[in-house]
Amino acid sequence: MIGIACDSAAFELKNKAIEFLQNRGYAVKDYGAFDSNPSDYPDFAAAAARAVSSGEHQYGILICGTGIGMSIAANKIKGIRCAHCCDVFSASATREHNNANMLAIGSRITPEDTALKIIEVFLTTPFSTEERHIRRVDKIGKIEEEYFK
Repeated sequence: MIGIACDSAAFELKNKAIEFLQNRGYAVKDYGAFDSNPSDYPDFAAAAARAVSSGEHQYGILICGTGIGMSIAANKIKGIRCAHCCDVFSASATREHNNANMLAIGSRITPEDTALKIIEVFLTTPFSTEERHIRRVDKIGKIEEEYFK
């Protein structure tokens, strides 16, 4: 199951992303926003990130106006490696190199067709088993352990 959340700026793109995912056989849990009324992105980002962190979902997708605010909020949750991606290469690289478990996209800066392709690539690119990538992700985990006591 994929966790997904947005703020009011990205409500339409979130709904298109849910349809896109469901058409590809993914189960999706929506953490809001549930309309286009003004809302606070940290609330929705944290809810989806907690579900990924707990293991309820393997991956999460966050969408706000720029993708930046949601990625910052999600990365405050232990165990989250949320990458803000504006292009397909970044989505592929963050999965392959960083083992990112959450994706953040900006609805105001990323065209819909590109956003959907980014989602597809993020979800289908495996983490590399090369020692250098494993070592680096392990180092990120050690930094996290130091500060999340």
